[in-house]
Amino acid sequence: MTLTALPTRRPSTLRTQGATALAPRPAIAIDAPARARIAAPVARPVRVAPEAAKPAVRAVPDGTEARGFVLYVGLGEGAAAADRIELARLVAELRTLTSRLAPSAETHAAVALAPAGAGGRDVDVVRRALQDPAVQQPVAEPDSGIVIDLTRKRVAIGDDIAPLTYKEFELLQHIVLREGSTVGRETIIDALWPDEADAGRPNERTIDVHVRRLRAKLGDYAEIIRTVRGSGYRFDRHADVTVLATGPSPDRV
Repeated sequence: MTLTALPTRRPSTLRTQGATALAPRPAIAIDAPARARIAAPVARPVRVAPEAAKPAVRAVPDGTEARGFVLYVGLGEGAAAADRIELARLVAELRTLTSRLAPSAETHAAVALAPAGAGGRDVDVVRRALQDPAVQQPVAEPDSGIVIDLTRKRVAIGDDIAPLTYKEFELLQHIVLREGSTVGRETIIDALWPDEADAGRPNERTIDVHVRRLRAKLGDYAEIIRTVRGSGYRFDRHADVTVLATGPSPDRV
């Protein structure tokens, strides 16, 4: 009997190869931030429509146009000296600033003059001297007290015109224009009699006589001219006293 040897199988090798082929692939480790990046949807930029341009606010009524502006600067010579600046230099500085900010702008400067020692705020004096239309002069009503009209050079007491002489009105005007300030007798003489020779020049007693006559013609309003003992005379505004003046100061002395 003849025995034929069959080829020997290698089961161990086949099992190993089958195990290797069928074994699951090892998982790749992914950290939490990476998983979040993978899972998160891609953010697309959102286009925002631009806001509509807001209309400019106009500071003037419809149907008109702004052509410039006025800046009133109240600064007396004494205040300017305290600030260590001259009015001419201040004007030049403001013009330079305007030219730098607005090269097309045109400028005009005017200095307001007032009698030395005149009372009131500087800026109010400037506005009146430059005839600011916003500064309204009081309107005199019949029987409204005493009206000192510096333009017409007359004094009305109620419905009557006080019979003042030219010199008496000049005396009243000189004191009234220096409202709130005491006016000395010598100052009055120098102002109202500037060209008189020594012979015709009045003395301080003569000024007192003129003031007494003026007060007599002012009647019930005589005390609007107050006597400051040892100094001179003074005018203070009262509710029943109206002073009318238009244009530049009528005080030429």
